[in-house]
Parts: sequence; C-alpha cells; structure tokens
Amino acid sequence: MIGDRMNEAVLPGAWLGLLGGGQLGRFFTIAARQMGYRVMVLDPDPESPAGTLADAHLIAGYTDERAIAKLAADCAAVTTEFENVPAKTLAALTRTCIVAPSAGAVAIAQDRIAEKEFVAGLGLPLAPYSVIRHVDDLDAPEPGALLPGILKRAREGYDGRGQIRVGSAGELHAAWVQLGETACVLERRMSLDRELSVVLARGRDDSIRTYPVAENRHRAGILDTSVVPAPATDDLAPQATQAALAIARGLNYIGVLAVEFFVSEGRLLVNEIAPRPHNSGHYTLDACATSQFEQQVRALCGLPLGDTSLLTPAAMVNLLGDSMLSGRADWNELLALPGSKLHLYGKREARPGRKMGHITLLGEHAAETARQCSIRLVA
Repeated sequence: MIGDRMNEAVLPGAWLGLLGGGQLGRFFTIAARQMGYRVMVLDPDPESPAGTLADAHLIAGYTDERAIAKLAADCAAVTTEFENVPAKTLAALTRTCIVAPSAGAVAIAQDRIAEKEFVAGLGLPLAPYSVIRHVDDLDAPEPGALLPGILKRAREGYDGRGQIRVGSAGELHAAWVQLGETACVLERRMSLDRELSVVLARGRDDSIRTYPVAENRHRAGILDTSVVPAPATDDLAPQATQAALAIARGLNYIGVLAVEFFVSEGRLLVNEIAPRPHNSGHYTLDACATSQFEQQVRALCGLPLGDTSLLTPAAMVNLLGDSMLSGRADWNELLALPGSKLHLYGKREARPGRKMGHITLLGEHAAETARQCSIRLVA
C-alpha cells in the first residue's frame, strides 16, 4: 500500500512530519509553509526553533510511541533534520507514511564505521583509518601506524564533538576512555589543503540536482565560513560532484544530502555524509534559484526538483553564541556589510559554540567580505 503511494506526489495542503526541531528544521518548516503544506514537528524541546514555527509541535522524545503514532496518523510524508534520529523510528513510520531519507540510508550515515565501509565499498578514497571496538584493538599494529591521528566516536559526534587528537599510544588509550570506551574510528591526521562540500537533492525518479561546490573553513571543529563557488577547483569540483552522486545513488537516497571532503596534497578524500540539508548549504537561501530547504520539500513530496543555479557569488559566516555573549555580533555593523542577509535561528539562550544564526554575503567580493567579517566576530 505505501509502495503504491511512493509513486504519487504529496500535494500542498497535506501534513508533513519532521523529526528534529533545530535550525535546519526551522528553514524546512518555513519552506514547506510557503508552499502550502502544514508541518508537524517532533522534538522534545518546547522552545525548539522549528517547533515554535510549525503548525503542530509534539513535545516528546524520538522513540515516544504516542508521538510516533500521531505522526503516522496525520502526516502524508515524514523527513528528518538531523542524522541521529533512531533508525527504528523511521522504520516504524515507513509502514504508514512516505519517509525520506530511508531508515537504511540514515543508519549508514549516523555510524562512522558503517559510513566508511559503505564509502570504501564504492571505491571512493578515504583517509587511512582503523576501527576500534575493544580495548585490545588499541594495541594492534594497524592503529599504531595511524598515529598521529584523530579518534572519533562512531556515533553521535558533530561540530568537533566526540573526537580527540592523539599523538601516541598512551594518548590513544586515554582518549578512548574519555570518549566512553565505545566503538570509535581512528583516522590518520592528514595535512589538509582545504575542505569542500557538495549539497545535492535526489528525487524518487532518480533525478538529481547538485549545488555548486563550496569551500569551507572551520574554527575549533565548527564550520566558520563557506564560499561559493569554491575558488580554484577546476579539477576537484567535478570529482567531488561525481563522488557525491555515486554516494546518493549507492544509498538509493531520496532527499537532500551533503558530502564533506578533505583535500590533502591535491587528492580528494571523502570525510563525512550528512543525510539532510547542511550548514555549508545555507547560502542557497539567498543565492540560488531554489534553496536546499525548498528542495527538501520537493524531494520528500515527489515534486519536480528545483533549479539549483547560483545567481551570484556568495559566502556564509556562522554566528556562534561566543560572538553574541562578547558583544562582537553588532547587528548594525553586520547589516551594513555589502550584500548582507541576516538569519537568526530563534534560539533564546546563547552559549559558547552554539550556532545562533548566520549571515550570507552576496556579490563579487563576498569571499573577502566574509573573511573580514569572520575576523571581526572572533577578534
């Protein structure tokens, strides 16, 4: 029955379900409501950025049976805004709703071990790594050969959390204890030339639209700025796009997907898969014919995917709680920047490292303006 419905478009007026209430969900909610849909958000935070804008907010956990039953009964289609939604919840909803991305695709992306094995199986390049499941694995020859490296928790790590740099066997043991003696991946620490990302959307009919390759700069493990089009990537941009396409098709993915890449000594390496819209794609709200969030609605509902043309060069700068607490985020100053577009996420409490909003800068000089803006926010 649900299989037959996968061939039918979900039209405006229907309820769409959203698992997760953060800023990505907030932008999805705005896009969906602009297109005539009603949105039901499931998120345990009563003040979640998406929940406060949605038509209905189920304040419950992601395994709450009554809340899941409510989504299943009322929503024609359900999606996610972050990868750590339990795959079992998605699988349960699949019995009565259209769910995209699928539980299987999300399960791979939310576990670094499964993700790396999947990418390697496609023949795509990765940084050298080893799987650490037990304390005995720490002393095996393979991990020792990867030092200095970065130990990353296999699950629930993001924005630099859940990972520790290690330079010796002793540091490796201590880091594993610090991360909770759980399954981890040890990656060799590579010399990085730059970091890139590709955001794309894939529809039910295998139609795919890709956005321009972005160059990303991080600060303390958190994305600081993204620039599009990525400068001087004539050779790498096609490679990155083709790798992202292979990943989307390999996952039989429906929805918006982001793939992050390292560039080390001129070689492209797959870093991570994000089964959702991505921070580095926020510029699409202002600089593209179709934003990544409208595209998410279109893909979920089985509608034709939108035009991803870049209308103007752009750069995005994240606004973290640090800059707000210190008073460096001066709204008058930021809005006076050429081509500036301010987006705040509706979070009431500013905390260090917390993403409170972003500013998009448009125009020929966007990259340099973003660099100066970033320096000003952390000075």
